[in-house]
Amino acid sequence: MATRSDKALETQLRVVEKETAAPPVRFALTAVLTHMHSGPGGRRRGGKELVRLLKVARGTAAEVGEWRVVRLLQDSLDHAEGRILRPDLDELYRVYRDGARKVRNRDFVASSLRGMHEWLVAVSEAYLRDHPGASAQDVLAHFKAQRADTGFLRAPDDRPGRYVIPRGTSEISLWLERLLRSDRIGIEDPATRARRLATSPEALALLAADHDGRLILQAAELQRRTAGLRALRAVVDDAAATEADLQRALQGNHWIFGGRYVGEAARRRLVPGDEVDIPLIRADGALHIVELKRAMGLKRPLIRRHRNAWVPADAVHEAVGQAVNYLVGLDENRARIREEFGIETRRAGALVLLGHPALHAEVPEEEVAETLRTFNAHVTRVEVLTYKELLDNAERSLAGDFDPA
Repeated sequence: MATRSDKALETQLRVVEKETAAPPVRFALTAVLTHMHSGPGGRRRGGKELVRLLKVARGTAAEVGEWRVVRLLQDSLDHAEGRILRPDLDELYRVYRDGARKVRNRDFVASSLRGMHEWLVAVSEAYLRDHPGASAQDVLAHFKAQRADTGFLRAPDDRPGRYVIPRGTSEISLWLERLLRSDRIGIEDPATRARRLATSPEALALLAADHDGRLILQAAELQRRTAGLRALRAVVDDAAATEADLQRALQGNHWIFGGRYVGEAARRRLVPGDEVDIPLIRADGALHIVELKRAMGLKRPLIRRHRNAWVPADAVHEAVGQAVNYLVGLDENRARIREEFGIETRRAGALVLLGHPALHAEVPEEEVAETLRTFNAHVTRVEVLTYKELLDNAERSLAGDFDPA
């Protein structure tokens, strides 16, 4: 916030003048007051120079051993920099009156506390109604999230006397700040800029007009991807989720599969009799199909023991065989597909998603992943991944794309 230079500060400094007996301190205080009265039109001047002069005066008082003056000047400095509010100078320090406490301030504090406690009770009751099984830690986490949003309190012009705390604004601001702090973007004050963008009611206009508007788009994309990843993880962890459920959670989120893909094809049925689950388009224009099987709901094992090693089980081989059949059909119909749909299938590949390491509680997760990696190394055009590995890769990609280096 801007440096505060007001009547309360000046009055405080006049009292400090009376407290000191050291000429160097008086000289330093005169310099502070002279600066304060140097503003245009008789207005008080603040700024970094005021802070610097107050620090000089405080240091001078310390050099001559006037520790009460040091304390008062520290209070003055805290007030100028916003750490002590005017009511604090009135009530806690009472340096410019006869020591009588202000009943108005006392009543204000009392009413504020009463209002705060009423709000706490009301919000707690509402949260517990919506979350009947919530623990005390859940309620505290809820309030911590709301506390972060209080810094973005607004006073809408169309609702006089009303104040609004927009939920989730602090989270958006944090994402923006992370983007602005990236070494790819040169912004001198990322926290302030992030706050301005996050609270702007004209955010949509900023997308086109503000030179940092593209950052809002990046933050919105981060929010969308984070939400999509969270939703997909919930479906993956659900043992009752079907292949159709997984397909719905994945559609529209082609970024999860990595940066090689620029989008999804509009048509899933390119070959008569075959309908692929997710048709991805690589950056080179070629098709890459995704074959989905169940995740935690997979009824058969992913791997099995053969002699002294783990090898892919029948569920993997059957899924790979199905993907290979799709690729054969695409190869055989390459010319027609290219002519009708403009999609190149000559270099098409396939990804098979199935299962989860948690299905093999008795086998270390690394063993499951290593078994499938070894299998992939000996298969051309088809790759097999568990849903957990897909999710872990996507989370690492998300962090690398948006978090500062």
